[in-house]
Amino acid sequence: MQVFLPIAEVSVNAFLLLGLGGLVGVLSGMFGVGGGFLMTPLLFFIGIPPAVAVATEANQIVASSFSGVLAHFKRKTVDLRIGTVLLIGGLVGAALGVYVFNILKAQGQVDLLVKLCYVVFLGVIGGLMFFESLNAIRKTKKGKPPARKKHNWIHGLPFKMRFRVSGLYISVIPPLVVGVCVGVLAAIMGVGGGFIMVPAMIYLLGMPTKVVVGTSLFQIIFVTAFTTMLHATTNYTVDVVLAVLLLVGGVIGAQVGTRIGVKMKAEQLRILLALMVLAVCGKLALDLLLQPAELYSLGGAGH
Repeated sequence: MQVFLPIAEVSVNAFLLLGLGGLVGVLSGMFGVGGGFLMTPLLFFIGIPPAVAVATEANQIVASSFSGVLAHFKRKTVDLRIGTVLLIGGLVGAALGVYVFNILKAQGQVDLLVKLCYVVFLGVIGGLMFFESLNAIRKTKKGKPPARKKHNWIHGLPFKMRFRVSGLYISVIPPLVVGVCVGVLAAIMGVGGGFIMVPAMIYLLGMPTKVVVGTSLFQIIFVTAFTTMLHATTNYTVDVVLAVLLLVGGVIGAQVGTRIGVKMKAEQLRILLALMVLAVCGKLALDLLLQPAELYSLGGAGH
């Protein structure tokens, strides 16, 4: 069943979009990531223009993350206090990111920037997570509990706050900085930023894995909602038809993903996520290297 997307100006199979939404919803519930790092490139692959994919995907992340966070609230695995600090940073970062996005869109460079950002970030994050998860699995097999690193320089920073749910007493500066970075990425890449925030919360802030997923989703909801609103009012690149189809699939998928995530070990979840990140990164890098279609279309434009 083909549907025409008015803003993207392409026709796409409605069931394909529902399926993609469902897949990303499952990932959102399992890993605590908005799933945008996978969905946005998948939208590129089926012919949606990058500027529309980024702005619309932020909309779908809100729904799947909201659905996932409700399940985590029931289990009391959301640290609202640290989530709010991350959120303040995220809103600042999102406003900054949309500003940069608009400048690049005006210069016609936004599509290339979005794809390059994906290749770089997914490659680095995926690689780091993969090797760390392998080490954690090896240590568990040997009977050693995976050691949580203590970052002395973070513990020495001023403006400390006690985060009881996470069992932390740390400075608010690192969570604020993490929030700003995630906000910028949400605006430029159409991602919830969970694929950066989840590792940062575990390894940089030292949060327990069980509260990381729910807290990450809590922050993602508000930052991506804010990003969508800014894109809709400044760029007019939010395709409502595309958003609704992805949204329906995402909400159902998130509930399924949350149930699967509870049954799996943290190390297994992280290695699976790392492999998915690396696979998407590889496909995007190949597309950029092997299909320089843009060069030919630019050459033809002068005639």
